Amino acid sequence: MADAFVDLRSDTVTRPTPGMREVMATAEVGDDVYGEDPTVNALEAEVAALFGHEAALFAPSGSMANQIALQLLVSPGNELLCDADAHVVTYEIGAAAAYGGISSRTWPAVGADIDPETVAGMIRPDGYFAVPTRAIAVEQTHNRGGGGVIPLATLRELRRVADEAGVALHCDGARIWHAHVADAVPLVEYGQLFDTLSVCLSKGLGAPVGSLVVGSAEKIERARLIRKRMGGGMRQAGILAAAGRYALAHHVDRLAEDHARAARLAEAVAPFGVLAAPVRTNLVPLDLSKHALDARALAAAARAEGVLISVLGPRTARLVTHLDLDDAGVTRAASVLARLLAA
Repeated sequence: MADAFVDLRSDTVTRPTPGMREVMATAEVGDDVYGEDPTVNALEAEVAALFGHEAALFAPSGSMANQIALQLLVSPGNELLCDADAHVVTYEIGAAAAYGGISSRTWPAVGADIDPETVAGMIRPDGYFAVPTRAIAVEQTHNRGGGGVIPLATLRELRRVADEAGVALHCDGARIWHAHVADAVPLVEYGQLFDTLSVCLSKGLGAPVGSLVVGSAEKIERARLIRKRMGGGMRQAGILAAAGRYALAHHVDRLAEDHARAARLAEAVAPFGVLAAPVRTNLVPLDLSKHALDARALAAAARAEGVLISVLGPRTARLVTHLDLDDAGVTRAASVLARLLAA
């Protein structure tokens, strides 16, 4: 996208920084399908250690990482529980059913505001020809929940619920780095609560591609087979893994800057009654149900003035701050959006 635009559509639109490009160009590589790419191996070991798990597996995308994890936890014909707006059932085009034979059932969409007792009441045990529940999935931070952060106390309660029912707990942690920065919860503390996690390097951290599945050594060994079956085996992937390692070293703490810029955008649009939820991280959700402009009209008008926003539904839009957005861009976007919403 041309630099003339202030791009607030997603934190996936970032481009590699000069330092990231340098480490990519000089990365030591090998054949990862043979397990011989030293940079991939180093990235996997580093991420596993960050979350206190035994192993991790590099995957081309967050969707693939999620679906590998779900197949590790839920066998065909069994059930996954998650919320109705969860990425794994909203934006992964039915992959759990299509690839894993997994039946999904959801609780009402509440973003990060989850009631563990509601989830507990939904769990189906074996027997009586019902579809048994095998895993619960949560999303940290929550995309359609406006970047909300699930409180640590809630996650601990969900862990208790899962343990008492004998089911697994998965975290779609595409933006878990934001939760870590926003609430100062150590990554290892998050990691110990989940049987598997998926974590993304291209959302927020600025890498061009890549996510990882995190879990036990036994699970990750099985995950390699699933990844290969899904077409995710890569060869000299160290070029990509090097970008991920650079992102982990240089772009985690700076997420606080994205949070501050999102707060500025939220402050600019709040007077017009369109802020859908409190802004905790880098996502600013807009609810236009009571506004004269619908989401497409607002997006079109903003684009005409050089500001790009994401349309999530007829009356739902989203602003996202990221590595390639500076203070000047926020000021420009805030001015444009405030003027359009005031009209």
